[in-house]
Amino acid sequence: MAEGLLRHLYGNHYEVHSAGTEPGEVSPFAIRALGEIGIDIRHHSSKDVREFLSIHLDTVVTVCNSAQENCPFVPARVNVHRRFEDPRAIIGSDEEKMIAFRRVRDQIKIWVENYFKPPHLS
Repeated sequence: MAEGLLRHLYGNHYEVHSAGTEPGEVSPFAIRALGEIGIDIRHHSSKDVREFLSIHLDTVVTVCNSAQENCPFVPARVNVHRRFEDPRAIIGSDEEKMIAFRRVRDQIKIWVENYFKPPHLS
């Protein structure tokens, strides 16, 4: 969701990549949650973080504790960690899961707007 939000909000200012320690299918709940606010991530794919180990990156962001703890060191000028609840860990009905995905989507959106907004747009 973070990749989709950053691409949507400031994609013309950043080259954005997303990867995980256990790549798999993009959650249909994430697709739906972002779709509700007009962001289409149906074409996104889950990539393995090892794909980026040899690429020079300016900033690496981890967004949950398991990623920070399990992620191999990815060299970058800046490493940022911002913990968000993992909505995939929610056990419950589909509606309960959607509530969690919406909550995390909104938290990530606020953080992206505050952290990544280019100064000239302030």
